[in-house]
Amino acid sequence: MITDLFLALRFLREGRSQTLLIASGVMLGSAVVVFLTGLLAGLQSSLIERTLGSQAHVVIHLPRDAASPVRQPEDGQVILRQAVEPEQRLRSIASWQTLSRRLEVVPGVDAVSPIATGPGLALRGSANRAVVILAGVPDRVDRVIPLRDRVVEGRYSLGGGEALIGVGLAEDLGVGVGDVLRVRPAQGPGERFRVAGLFDLGNRDVNRRWVVLPLRSGQTLLSMPGGVTDIQVRLDDVFGADAVADRIAASTGLVADSWMRTNEQLMVGLRGQSDSGNLITLFVVIAVAMGISSVLVVSVVQKSGEIGILRAGGASRALVMRVFLWQGAALGLLGSLLGCALGYGLGKLFESLGANPDGTPQFPVEQPTTLFVATVVGSVLVGLAAAAWPARRAANLDPVVAIRNA
Repeated sequence: MITDLFLALRFLREGRSQTLLIASGVMLGSAVVVFLTGLLAGLQSSLIERTLGSQAHVVIHLPRDAASPVRQPEDGQVILRQAVEPEQRLRSIASWQTLSRRLEVVPGVDAVSPIATGPGLALRGSANRAVVILAGVPDRVDRVIPLRDRVVEGRYSLGGGEALIGVGLAEDLGVGVGDVLRVRPAQGPGERFRVAGLFDLGNRDVNRRWVVLPLRSGQTLLSMPGGVTDIQVRLDDVFGADAVADRIAASTGLVADSWMRTNEQLMVGLRGQSDSGNLITLFVVIAVAMGISSVLVVSVVQKSGEIGILRAGGASRALVMRVFLWQGAALGLLGSLLGCALGYGLGKLFESLGANPDGTPQFPVEQPTTLFVATVVGSVLVGLAAAAWPARRAANLDPVVAIRNA
C-alpha cells in the first residue's frame, strides 16, 4: 500500500497543472453542494419556523356534526329528499384529561396543550373586532406555541382576569398593556379582561384576531365549564406530523389534523426546493466525476511507458489499479476540503448580507458538521468511482506494447 500511494502522489506532482485544474473543479463542485444545501436547509427551516410559530404540529378535535337527512316514505319506500347541514356548535372532548396524559407518552410527542377555543368579539369603547378566543394553561400553551418569547410589550401572564392579545388587535382597538377590554363570545354575555401583554407572532391575521385567556376563564366564557374543544400537540420531528396524526386518529376515533395537511401548498413548495437542490447536486457530481475520469485517462496515456516498466519489473495489475484509485481519492479529498472551506465562507457571507426586522438573517444558512463530513466522504467516493475505468485500463496495458510506444 505504501508503494502504490507513493507512486500515486508522484504522478500527481509530475502533472501539477492537471492536478491543480481538476482539484479546482472538485473544489468548486463541493463548494456549490455545501453552500446550496446549507442555504436551502436554512430557508426551509426559517419558513417552517415562521409557519409553525402560530400553530401546533397536530390538532385533535371532534368531527363535525353530520348532516341530518330528511326522509319521507313514498309507496312504501324511504326517499332522501334533502340534507340539512346542521349548525356547528362548540363541543367538549370527552375525558380530555385522560386523553392528554395518553398523548404525552406517545413516541415523538414533545408537548400537549388542551385548549378551549371559539369565535367572539373584542370590544373597547365603540370599537369592536371579530376575534378567536384561545384559552389554555399558560405553561402548556407556551410549550406548543412559543408565545412567551413573542411578547413584545408587557409580560407573559395569564392570571385571573388577564389576557394576551396581538399587536394588530391592540392597534385596531386602541388598547395597550394595562388597559381593559371586553371579550364576548358569539352567543352569551361577555367579560372584562386586563391586557397583560402584547405578542407578535409574525402573522398579521393572527396578530389581529387572537385573544389568549386562562383556561378556566375561556371555559366559562364559551359556556363549556370543565371542557376543551381541541388538544394541540407539538412533536420532536415536525416532518413526522402526518404519521403521528394518523396513529392518534386511529387510536382515539377523533380528528387529528397535521400541519402538513393544512399547509399543502407550503409542502409542495418545500418538496420543489428539495428536488431542485438534489438535481443540481446530481449534475455537479456527474461533472466532477467526468473531470476526474478524463484527467486520469490522459494520465494513463502520458504515463504508459512508466506503467509498462512497472509491469515489466514485476508490479501486479492490482498495484497499478491502486495507483490510479489513490489518485482519484486524493483529488476528491483535496478538492472537497478546499470546497468545504469555500462553501462555509460563502454561507457566512450570505448571512451577513441582510437581516429581517426581528434580527434574524435574511438568508439563513444551515451548515452542520454532518454536511461537511458527507461532502468529503461523497467526494472521495466519487473520485474512486471516476478513477475505476482509467485504473482498469492502466492495469490491462501490455508491458511490451506500452514500452515500445512510449
